[in-house]
Amino acid sequence: MNLKQLSLPELEAALAPAQPSATAVRKVFAGVFAHARPTVDAVALAPQVPRRVADLLRAQAQMPSLKIVERRQAEDGFVKYLFESPLGGRIEAVRIPIFEEKYVVCVSSQVGCALACDFCMTGKLGFQRNLQTWEILDQVMQVRAEADRRVGGVVFMGMGEPLLNYKETIRAAQILSHPAGFSISGTAITFSTAGHVPAIRRYTKEGHPFRLAFSVTSAIPEKRAKVLPIEKTHPLPELIQAIREYSEARRERAMIAYVAIQGFNLGREDAEALKAAFEGIPIKVDLIDVTDPTGKYLPPSAEELSAFRDHLQILKAPIARRYSGGKEIGAACGTLAASQYGGTVLPTPAASSRQA
Repeated sequence: MNLKQLSLPELEAALAPAQPSATAVRKVFAGVFAHARPTVDAVALAPQVPRRVADLLRAQAQMPSLKIVERRQAEDGFVKYLFESPLGGRIEAVRIPIFEEKYVVCVSSQVGCALACDFCMTGKLGFQRNLQTWEILDQVMQVRAEADRRVGGVVFMGMGEPLLNYKETIRAAQILSHPAGFSISGTAITFSTAGHVPAIRRYTKEGHPFRLAFSVTSAIPEKRAKVLPIEKTHPLPELIQAIREYSEARRERAMIAYVAIQGFNLGREDAEALKAAFEGIPIKVDLIDVTDPTGKYLPPSAEELSAFRDHLQILKAPIARRYSGGKEIGAACGTLAASQYGGTVLPTPAASSRQA
């Protein structure tokens, strides 16, 4: 019985032999996630956990953890965590500061990635395995334990394609948003997808409260195929239709992530292709400078990006430039690859300084 793996209904089923009350089940659930009690004994000894439930927990429950191998901090305040799992493999998560108010945690959902986007270092690792729910949640738990302000959001934009690990990532998001779990608003949890259409349609049908961000990068299929191989499996028209269904079901603008690449996808023809592709679909566009340590792809100059933003006015849609921080520590979009970078290596915080 892995307590970090179970949703509230699953925990209730696991504890059924002890005939717990609904309150007792909720107290155990909150002890694991909301209060981050560190051991099974600590959860079992929590107030309002009956003796028979405590005995069952001690006999059958476990609470595994990832090992923090290293933390690196960038000058802009981004902190990258390198974790090692007892199930095998290393993954990375990033603590993102949002002004002086809160942190957002960028989590990984797979060890490596199968999609092999050409500008992404994680894609060059290849796919090793899906992460389990507890491995995803433990990234947030360990970042939260050391944070000097609240964790107010989670983005599934780290290593891996989260919609290819659908069951585990959705369960993780449900626990993250549960009032007795991490109590993070569902609208503050975002899944980034390169365009796995069957999972997008499943997600839309199930009506989850979390948000999707769709990585398009070019609305010209030939260009998109050069950098996003998933174009050959789920062509752009199929993806656009799935985005239309998502937007209509939620009655909101779809978030289109557009990786800006110098001399590649920032011309007038690219803006016109976006307009034609998304005709009749309310969208907002996030422009993200490419970060490719190999040097094959370069970010645009200020002049090139400004001209493209002017071209995008034909969309009559909100346009934002997303800041991709922590470049010197390999924390920027597309650079998570369990690799060594610069920045400041942080010491392990004293236990007394950690926040549950």
